[in-house]
Amino acid sequence: MNQRVALYSAVDDALTHYEVDVEHATLTARSTVRMSAKVQYAWPHPSRSVLYVSTSTAGPRMPSAHNHLSAMTVAADGALSARGPVALLPRRPVHLCLDPAARFAFNTHNFPLSSITVHRLADHLQMGEEVLQDPALPCGIYPHQGLVLPSGRTVLIVDRGHHAQADCEEQPGALRTFHLDAAGRLSPAQVIAPQGGYGFGPRHGVFHPTQPWLYLSDERNNRLYMFRLNGDEIEAQPAFTCDTLADPGQVRPRQIAGPIHIHPDGKTLYLANRADHTMPHGDVQVFSGGENNIAVFQIDASTGEPRPVQHANVQSFHVRTFACDPSGRLLVTASIKALNTLEGDRVTPVPAALSLFSIQDDGRLNFVRKYDVYTPGSQYQFWIGMIGLP
Repeated sequence: MNQRVALYSAVDDALTHYEVDVEHATLTARSTVRMSAKVQYAWPHPSRSVLYVSTSTAGPRMPSAHNHLSAMTVAADGALSARGPVALLPRRPVHLCLDPAARFAFNTHNFPLSSITVHRLADHLQMGEEVLQDPALPCGIYPHQGLVLPSGRTVLIVDRGHHAQADCEEQPGALRTFHLDAAGRLSPAQVIAPQGGYGFGPRHGVFHPTQPWLYLSDERNNRLYMFRLNGDEIEAQPAFTCDTLADPGQVRPRQIAGPIHIHPDGKTLYLANRADHTMPHGDVQVFSGGENNIAVFQIDASTGEPRPVQHANVQSFHVRTFACDPSGRLLVTASIKALNTLEGDRVTPVPAALSLFSIQDDGRLNFVRKYDVYTPGSQYQFWIGMIGLP
């Protein structure tokens, strides 16, 4: 019997539930709930009966006075409803995760102060109290993701750093790990920064489901890394590094690597390449070029080396998040906004979209269809996720 699957898409503060037909690669919009502010990230409880959602009134590198962490009940049909009181957050959360045992929720923050906040999960999976951390905890220059290692004893912050700009030098990136005690308090462990972190701009990481391997996308340099783990220790240098782009010799402005996920069977890795730079054409802005695709890598079963085998066009622009269904048969990408394209002298608007791909037996992707997503004004489709319903 096929498991029922729900997809959730966030546009601004609207979180929409879609029923997923994995076999036929279709989505059906069912209901929308309004959150307290713009959805930044979400993470399901292992039971799949609760979805935790982080929200903020602001976007990247903007101050925000209203930031919250909420628990949402997932009904048997996938519909969402509020579950208990929300927790206040000190600043905009850029990423949210839970530890494997679902004892704590971790929010990563990068503006105007780098930090990580930890909340206990209370009875009935509602939000509990915050576990106060040392304010001097060294969270880095620009944390973009927090993850808990499979052991549940160590937290990883993926610190992207910044490219050099006309008015400032490069700010190096790093991987930063922290011991996690039973009470939810963090203390510094490792800092991994190849070449001092210069030319190292990690954005998003994922652990292999069965092997001690960590894969990272480098947003600033369009690369993919594989680091080996020794217990909870991350090796100082990547075991493998490869380009993410189909044409790495032709890097356009605003060409950046994005999120990565591994197929449930551990044999294939997927990474989003994103581009959304525009140029003027008359009185409108049009897309100026670059790669918008999902790079597909086969993973060597003995060494963990990722080898590129496909770049699947998402037929939209700037995929910030994407998701695989639990059975590993369907992949859905979410582009954040509409852009104009230029074909000859004709300007064609391309809406934000959900693009659906069937996953073949060898892990490669086959585009099936896409659904336009309305993103009025300055609104973005900022997050999507899929869960198998309990």
